[in-house]
Amino acid sequence: MEKMTAVQMQQAMLGKIEQQQEVASNPFSNQAVTGAMVRGITHDNHTVNPVSDNSLAFSNTLKSVLDTVDRYQSHASEKITAVELGKSDDLLGATVASQKAQLSFNALMQVRNKMVSNFQDIIKMPI
Repeated sequence: MEKMTAVQMQQAMLGKIEQQQEVASNPFSNQAVTGAMVRGITHDNHTVNPVSDNSLAFSNTLKSVLDTVDRYQSHASEKITAVELGKSDDLLGATVASQKAQLSFNALMQVRNKMVSNFQDIIKMPI
C-alpha cells in the first residue's frame, strides 16, 4: 500500500466531506443513488426491486450500515490494541481509526434517534 502525504490525505478527506455534504443537502441529487433506485439495488448477487421489496431493501441497507460501523469499531480496536502491546508504532493511524469509528457510531445513533422519533409520531397519529 502506497503511503499518502498529509496534503493528499487532507484533499481526499475534503473531497469525501464535500460529497457527504452534497448527499446530505439533497440525497436524490446523486446520480448513482437515483440510478440504483430506478434499476433496483444489487445486494449479495441478487437484485432487489425497490417498488415491490422496499422492506427487504431497507433491511439490507440497514444491515450493511450496521456491518460497516461494526467493521470500523473492530478495526479501531485492533489498531489501538496493537499500539498498546507495542506491536505497532502507528499511533496516528490508531487515533484516526478510533475517530472514524466514533463518528460513524454517532451518525448511526442520530439516525436511530430520528427513526424512533418518527415511529413515535406515527403511533400518536389519530386514525
